[in-house]
Amino acid sequence: MKLGLVLGYWFADPPTGVAEQIATAEELGFDSVWSAEAYGSDCFTPLAWYGAATSRVRLGTAVCQMAARTPVATAMSALTLDHLTGGRFILGLGASGPQVVEGWYGQPYPRPLARTREYVDVVRQVLAREEPVTIDGEHFQLPNTGEGTTGLGKALKSITHPRRTDLPIYLGAEGPKNVALSAEIADGWLPMFMSPGLDPHYRECLEEGWARPGARRGPDDFEVANLVQVVIDDDVEKAADAVRMSLGFYIGGMGAREVNFHADLFSRMGYADDVARIQDLFLGGRKEEAIASVPLALVEDVALVGPPDKVREDLTRWRETCITTLLVAGPPPQMRLLADLVRG
Repeated sequence: MKLGLVLGYWFADPPTGVAEQIATAEELGFDSVWSAEAYGSDCFTPLAWYGAATSRVRLGTAVCQMAARTPVATAMSALTLDHLTGGRFILGLGASGPQVVEGWYGQPYPRPLARTREYVDVVRQVLAREEPVTIDGEHFQLPNTGEGTTGLGKALKSITHPRRTDLPIYLGAEGPKNVALSAEIADGWLPMFMSPGLDPHYRECLEEGWARPGARRGPDDFEVANLVQVVIDDDVEKAADAVRMSLGFYIGGMGAREVNFHADLFSRMGYADDVARIQDLFLGGRKEEAIASVPLALVEDVALVGPPDKVREDLTRWRETCITTLLVAGPPPQMRLLADLVRG
């Protein structure tokens, strides 16, 4: 199992200590470093800035929100960063949810799977640079000669030659259909809140995608890079509290009651009653109660919490899953400890 460092997205201010974290990742032989974006900082700029101080680790977005950019703009950023990093870039893409897509980016959300398929198609055309980029899809049209245009649009090829025509694309996905789509059209999958208990279910989804005509990859060359929160503390409940904060936010507030993919995921794990309670509390303005009500069993299903010996033992379950890379976060001392625990 490989290790990756997650930088995440920024909150009120840029995070501190990132340069030291990245230097430690290179020193410890981490495979990758990942940035993110929500509705604040972007995902490409930090990788360009910090990537200049690295020479070996791969640099990926987990994830670049598709609604934030046209597919051609995303492809331009990807091929640019791939050149600047000497062929170390990974493009991780995600659809986000309707609140962010329609509320922040002002783009329509319906039919995200069809939109993802078209989006990836355009990105791959740009990177292949075999022909001028064209698509006559439901969501994207290149050239765009429709109503309100001049009619002068011309199909173009990138004037910059991509360093790699097969630059890897991973998809962030939670639902079964989206996971299967990842296996069909992408080079890797970026799960969120994956549980070892759902591994058989996810393997079925992946197998469905790999079996589709024209699938790019198979089980032997497909990457699964999963973020797992790790909190080391002799007090298990205290360690779990740090994870409860994010879980309560994603279950209760990251999406509407009617459409919350994170809440749906935890319901599939068997926590439907807990999810309903957390949402009621969070949406009712009782956020602290919502966070405190996240059960320990749910925390331990998706995170590693407790003293080092417990984390080492719990890691056994994760090694048996389809995960190929464990994505973690933390200061250099914790990174060193995690490297020891994961590598035995």
